Amino acid sequence: METAPSVQSIEASALSPLRHPVFRSLWLASVVSNVGTWMQAVGAAWLMTSLAPSPVMVALVQAANTLPMFLLALPAGALADIIDRRRLLLFAQCWMMLAAAVLGFLTVYSITDAWLLLLLTFSLGIGAALNAPAWQAIVLDVVPRSDLTAAVSLNSAGFNVARAVGPTLGGIVIAASGPGAVFLINAASFLAVVIVLFLWRKPATRSVLPAERVFGAIRTGIRYVRHAPALQAIFLRAVAFIGFGSSIRALLPVITRFELERGPTAYGVLLGFLGAGSVAGAFLMPAMRRRMNVDALLAFSALLFAGMLFTFAGVRVFWVLCAAMFAGGVAWLALLSTFNASVQAAVPVWVRGRALSVYLLIFFGGLAGGSALWGAVAEAISLSASLVIAGAGTILGLVATMQFSLSRRQTEGLEPAMDWPTPTLVGGGVETGRGAVLVTIEYRIDPARQREFVGAMQRLRRIRRRDGALRWGLGRDTTDPERFIEFYVVESWTEHLRQHERLTVADRAAFEHARSFHTADLPPSVSHFVFLSGKNEGA
Repeated sequence: METAPSVQSIEASALSPLRHPVFRSLWLASVVSNVGTWMQAVGAAWLMTSLAPSPVMVALVQAANTLPMFLLALPAGALADIIDRRRLLLFAQCWMMLAAAVLGFLTVYSITDAWLLLLLTFSLGIGAALNAPAWQAIVLDVVPRSDLTAAVSLNSAGFNVARAVGPTLGGIVIAASGPGAVFLINAASFLAVVIVLFLWRKPATRSVLPAERVFGAIRTGIRYVRHAPALQAIFLRAVAFIGFGSSIRALLPVITRFELERGPTAYGVLLGFLGAGSVAGAFLMPAMRRRMNVDALLAFSALLFAGMLFTFAGVRVFWVLCAAMFAGGVAWLALLSTFNASVQAAVPVWVRGRALSVYLLIFFGGLAGGSALWGAVAEAISLSASLVIAGAGTILGLVATMQFSLSRRQTEGLEPAMDWPTPTLVGGGVETGRGAVLVTIEYRIDPARQREFVGAMQRLRRIRRRDGALRWGLGRDTTDPERFIEFYVVESWTEHLRQHERLTVADRAAFEHARSFHTADLPPSVSHFVFLSGKNEGA
């Protein structure tokens, strides 16, 4: 019978990234900044209940905060992969500090109205959108790969410590000094991260290839996701939860003020219990993962979260709701950290920022759309009925997506295959950044094994398309049944060289398996053709 790991062993593995000075400084600074962010969230939602006390307007505060992530996640992910992440983070942090300061001063002097609050909340969301993919992608810049999982868990734990503390502090400050003071405290909290990033001297990365352009990098990231079934399974499971899970955060201010008839301190306490549950979940996760596979953990957590929604639909006893929020926090942490870690474990380094940006697009798009939707639903029917629908939808979403297993996915062999040969370009007159490239590979295949060979080539098709091929095909010679030609088209010679840089150890194994069917003494013949006109009119 399996037993849970000791507390000492969990703590040792969880705290090991803190041995690295840069990670430790960034982690501490981010906790301070996140406390300010959660205080800001409480202040903005509570201020809206005074400026425009309707469920729709209160829910729009959450939507305004998360909508920029939906709009900017893909460009932000591309930027995180192609430019210096430290400079991008500095810009995003300074932007958010300025937006929070402006909102704070306007609120202190009673100039803020409902639409100005939404506008400046949207501005803060823009900074958060630019920050998020780069922040998650720098983990491997400050810790070794062996500490990656622990570092991600620590980041999640730090975020949830802030979620436990920030709302309660926010409620206290609002009660004592008003929302404007909360906004100014949030502006000051960004200084901690700005100082650490400014002092960090990140080693420069060099490549012989020119940097990707933003729109080209976005297309590459989308193409990768389209041809990565493991990522698609994660995203489908996330969509099934987030749209319904967003209901509690959208409706909690209205429930607290009008159903419970309590003030901002009670609202902060409820959010604090959600955060405390998430912190507890971070420590419970190692033991839970030892006892359950990923799919079972997701199912248990979704049912637990649905139970919290049902409790809020029918119970108005404050301490019971606090306990329900704590349980919901455990479930929220388990679900979202599993989705996030699964994304990072399923992709190679070169596309990690873009894969995370697609996940963030789904996550924050679900929060933004869900917040607006649940506000409208609550106004049309009732708060209790809305939460019952959300809880039932959480369970139905779980059942509908259980077929997309996350337990059976490839997480090994994603490091670069550095020894894969790079093609050379002989002769002049070719613009490496323009003109599509046609690559052909000729195989000799025993007729008795051709069906098996075609099956192996379908895996290569996904790899080629995922790593940049615009078209792919496999043909057999009508006059020579043993002769097969694989062909694919790439946007440019430079993009073809990037394909070779992107090849992973697992990809190389798939290529070698396919080439094991080749019966000729010499290796398969590879040819490259560059469209000198710069156009691929026949593709």
